[in-house]
Amino acid sequence: MVSIRLKVGPKGQIVIPKVFREAYGIKEGGEVIVEPTDKGLIIMPKKSKEELIKELLEWKHKRAKGKPAKLGELKGISLEDEFDEVWGIEE
Repeated sequence: MVSIRLKVGPKGQIVIPKVFREAYGIKEGGEVIVEPTDKGLIIMPKKSKEELIKELLEWKHKRAKGKPAKLGELKGISLEDEFDEVWGIEE
């Protein structure tokens, strides 16, 4: 695994190197998800509506086949936020 040291700016900001932004599809003005873990933070690109719908449909098909749900299978998916976004519900 590759690791890189980044400097933290005065407001807690970091710059994600271009090679990583390109590899993970993180664009200027886009959003990322930050997930705290016991070992540190995980920074992930926010999933598109299409990716989220695909994952939910795959999950639904697995359940329809009678496979039991696995603990943590939907971890990291904010279903409420994504549902609101997919259906255009604004606060």
